[in-house]
Amino acid sequence: MISKKMEIQLDKDQQAMKQSLLQFLLRFESFLSKAEIQLIVDHSTIRRFKKGTYLLKEGEVAKHCYLVLQGCVREYLVKNGEEKSTAFYTEEQPVNSFTSATNKSKAKHNLVCVEDCILTIGTSSLEEEMCVLIPRLRSVIRMEVEKHTGEFQDEMSKFITSTAEERYQDLLENRPDLFNRVPLHQIASFIGITAESLSRIRKRITTKKS
Repeated sequence: MISKKMEIQLDKDQQAMKQSLLQFLLRFESFLSKAEIQLIVDHSTIRRFKKGTYLLKEGEVAKHCYLVLQGCVREYLVKNGEEKSTAFYTEEQPVNSFTSATNKSKAKHNLVCVEDCILTIGTSSLEEEMCVLIPRLRSVIRMEVEKHTGEFQDEMSKFITSTAEERYQDLLENRPDLFNRVPLHQIASFIGITAESLSRIRKRITTKKS
């Protein structure tokens, strides 16, 4: 049985998490009113997830989408018995498995928390419910999907046309926090090389700087 003191602490924790979501949503204040933003916060489900928790496993059908308020989620697939990192999602980034969710097909990748995380949890039915309550929300969602799709296309083009060292340098410049949050062997697979090759690149760059 949960004590009154614990109930109060849980309530405070939930309020703090909802405040984080509110701060994120306020960036859309030019499209949505404060009352509409608060309505979204009130209807949102926010949970803590322990490091190592799987949000989706290969072979499952995706039923939820997420927004990272705190923490890091890794996306990876297994090829020839080896894990290949395909994405790292950190604060204020959405986590979706569109193909699996839309087609009700089995996911080909895994989603796992590589840190303790605070995530919002969404479903297609909740999204539809909120769009009925807030009609303008549809255009905001479409705008965000188009933005992230464009960013993904740019990242793919950059990945295909760059060398491993250039990919590493790009991560250093644009996502330096990953190196303190993610094991180097996972970063190596993310940029398409072995851990040994990454070690050589890091050593070569350090030598050039010195």
